[in-house]
Amino acid sequence: MSTEIRGKTHIDIYDRATREEWAQRFGVSEERLRKAVTMVGSRITSVAAYLDKPAS
Repeated sequence: MSTEIRGKTHIDIYDRATREEWAQRFGVSEERLRKAVTMVGSRITSVAAYLDKPAS
């Protein structure tokens, strides 16, 4: 994980590199990640719970 993402609490869904990295980290498509953020917001722990994936 890049040092830029470490320590963050929210996913910047509008930043392509961040979106790609979180999609890869969660093992989902960018589209699935976007839908998760739309449903529960951008907080990493909320997105992880929604996707049923570990947040760290």
